[in-house]
Amino acid sequence: MTYLIIGFIFGFSIPFLARRFSKFMPATFAYALYRIFCINKQVSRSKRQANHKYKQLSRRYFMRSLGWGIITSSTIFLATQTILPDEMPWIAFFIIVLYMLMEIDKRMFLLPDLLTVPLLIVGFAYAAFAGELLGYDNAAAAQNSALGAIAGYFIPVLASLFLIKKHPDVFGGGDIKLLAAVGAWLGFINVPYVILAACIIFAITCFINKQRQGAFGPSIVLASLIVLFLLEY
Repeated sequence: MTYLIIGFIFGFSIPFLARRFSKFMPATFAYALYRIFCINKQVSRSKRQANHKYKQLSRRYFMRSLGWGIITSSTIFLATQTILPDEMPWIAFFIIVLYMLMEIDKRMFLLPDLLTVPLLIVGFAYAAFAGELLGYDNAAAAQNSALGAIAGYFIPVLASLFLIKKHPDVFGGGDIKLLAAVGAWLGFINVPYVILAACIIFAITCFINKQRQGAFGPSIVLASLIVLFLLEY
C-alpha cells in the first residue's frame, strides 16, 4: 500500500514537472534545480475566469495527472509482486524517473541530464546493493553494471556511425545517456534486448501515427520496463 501511495503521488506530479522542464530547459544543473521549485509567475484569478478555455485545459491537465498517477502506482504494484521488498525502493525510483523522462521527451523532444545522470549514478549503487542482497559478488555486480552502461552508450554510438549519412538523428545525445543509465540498472546482457525492443516499439508507434520520426525516449522507457519485468519473471 505504501508504494501504491508513493507511486500515485509522484506519478500525479509528472505532468507538472514536465511542464516546468519545458519552461527553462536546457539549463545548467543548478539553475534547473532552482527553477523546478521556484515558480516566478502565477496566472491571476481574473485572467483564469476571463479565459473560457482555462477550465477545459485545467480539466485535461488534471485527467492527465490522474492517469499518470494510476499508471505509475500500478506499475510499482506489479513490481512488488515479483521483486524482493529490500529492492523495491530502488526499483520504484527507477520506474518513477523513467516515466518522468518519458513525459518530458514526448513534450519537449529532450531528455535532460538533470534526470539521466542521477539515474546512471543510482544504477551503479543499485547494482552493488542488489549483488550483496542476492548473494552475488559485489565486484561482479559492479562490473556488470559498468559494462551495461558502456554497452548502452557505445552500441547506439556505433550504430549512429553506420546510419548517420541517411539518418543523422538516429540516436540523440539524450537517448544515448538514457540507454547508458538503463544499462547500469539492467546489466550488460540485457542492453541489446532493450535497444531491439525500443526500435520495434518505435517502429510500431511511427506506423500507427503515420510519421517517420519522433521522440525515441518513450520507446526506450517501455522497452526497459518490459525487460525489467521479464527478468523478474
